[in-house]
This record gives sequence, structure tokens and C-alpha cells, in this order.
Amino acid sequence: MKYLKLLTVPVVLIALSYGCQKTTYVPPPPAPKVNAGANQTITLPVDSVKLSGSAYAPTRITGYLWSEVSGPNTPTIADNGNATTEVNGLVAGIYVFQLEATDSAGETGVNSVTITVNPISKIVHTDTLHTSFSGMTWPYELTFLSNPASPAGNNRDIELLAETWTINGIEVWGRSFMKFDVSSLPAGTTLKSATLYLFSDSVPRNGDLIHANYGTNNDFYIQKVTSTWNLDSTTWNNLPSTDTTGEAYVPQTNLPFLDIQVDVTQIANSWLTNANYGLVMRLKTEVIYNSRIFCTSNYSNPAKHPYLVVTY
Repeated sequence: MKYLKLLTVPVVLIALSYGCQKTTYVPPPPAPKVNAGANQTITLPVDSVKLSGSAYAPTRITGYLWSEVSGPNTPTIADNGNATTEVNGLVAGIYVFQLEATDSAGETGVNSVTITVNPISKIVHTDTLHTSFSGMTWPYELTFLSNPASPAGNNRDIELLAETWTINGIEVWGRSFMKFDVSSLPAGTTLKSATLYLFSDSVPRNGDLIHANYGTNNDFYIQKVTSTWNLDSTTWNNLPSTDTTGEAYVPQTNLPFLDIQVDVTQIANSWLTNANYGLVMRLKTEVIYNSRIFCTSNYSNPAKHPYLVVTY
């Protein structure tokens, strides 16, 4: 009897195990929120602006960068790495500037601002003012050739004086006051210029009676008057106060006659924002014998009357 031999084959069981691993998605932080500031408009000759930007990020802001996106020229950005900076050298036209901000995570945000630069206004108004005040039509001028012992002034003189002389050996001082009515100028006006025109008296009644300009110290000032005075009661002994702020200096001259134009813009602008008490003319150094003699509005020739030309 035959027997079959059974082969034993080892069985290997392999157990496979599968596992699931979850990956959590973390979104990047939001980009910085940037504000380049409000749009601005300027008018030449102003040619610079201040750009004031800001930015916020949940982390922290690590850097700023200003740049020009468009514009009629390439102005100078004073500090393009700062949120606030000056921009200089602008010309007429429209500019767009961009502010970029970067945070500590490397994220960036941007925002822009528009700057409009208007050209210089070509419209210039010109007015010619004569010496009057508060609607009065007659001249508002007061001339002194006086001293404390003889204090009277003359409100109908034909000459405006900046002078020091003697009368019968007694020293006297010549000063002249004048007011211009600026009430006709529009409210809020800022004068571009104010020029005072004065004309030498060709037949002087004072000084040496020959020359309107005499002496080696006849340079003089036009100054702002800062307190009240009037044609009737003001004398040498109660002269109004004056201020050197904005005073106009008229140099010495050896010419016997000289018509002049004096820039009094700063003084005239102060009349529009403060009280208007007018002008005074006086020698810089009041020593004998020196004179500058001009015509008042009572002078016989109207072409020689003083006047003020203002532009705005």
C-alpha cells in the first residue's frame, strides 16, 4: 500500500494596516491695509506737498515705499521709505503716488493718492488808490515841519517831507503821514504787490528852496503807523506810534530831483488783516541839513499826486 507524503507549506499571513493622516491648511496672513492719505490740490508757485500715509497689519509693518505712478515730471520724494514724506519740484498737472507697505510675514499692500497742481493764475487785478480814508474823498495827508515848541502840522500842505532843517536857527523835523482807503478790496484779499508812487516837487518850498533832495544823510523810511491820528488834532506832541515791521528803506541820493516807487506790500497786507492807520515817511537819521521833498494830493499838478497801486 502506497502512501502519499504530504508536503507542509508554511503559510505566512501578512496583515496590512492603513492609516489616514490629516493635513491642516493655514492661509497666509492678510495683506497690510494701506492708506496713502487724502487727495490734494495746490496752486503754483507752491510746488511741494506733504504725503501722509499709514498702514495696518495683524503682525507688524516692517517697511514703506513711496513711488510715483504717473505725473508730468519726476519730482523729488524726500524720504520714500517713510510713511510721511515731502515731495518737491512739482509742476502743473496731475500726479499719482503709490504707497506700498510690507509686514513681517512678507505680505505687501498698496494704495495711491492723487495730487493736482494748478498753474499760476494769470488773472491779476490792479487797483490804484489815492490818499483818502473811510469813504472820504479829500486827501488824508498830514505834514509836519515842527518841534515840541511849535507842534502844529499842516493838513493842506502841498509837500510831503522827510527832512531835518532849521527855521531861524531852531531845529525842526519834517515827517509826513498818509492813509489809503483799502475798503474797496474784496474780503479775504491777499495783495501780490503794493507800490507807493511819490513825485519830487520841482519847485520846493522847504529845504534849501532849490533842491527836493539835499544832504548826505537823506535816506529815509516808509513805516507802518500803529495808532490813531487825524487831520485836525494830531500834533508833534501827540504823534501816533509806528512799527518797523515791513518798513521800506529808500536810499540816499545825490540827485536834486527823483521820483520813486516804493514796495510797501507787507505793510499794505497788514491793513487787510489788522487796523489800517496808514504810513509815515521820516529820515533814517534826523540830522540837519537833509531833505526829501515830494508832492501831496494838494499839489497843483495832478500827475504828481501820490498814489498806491495794488495787485491781487
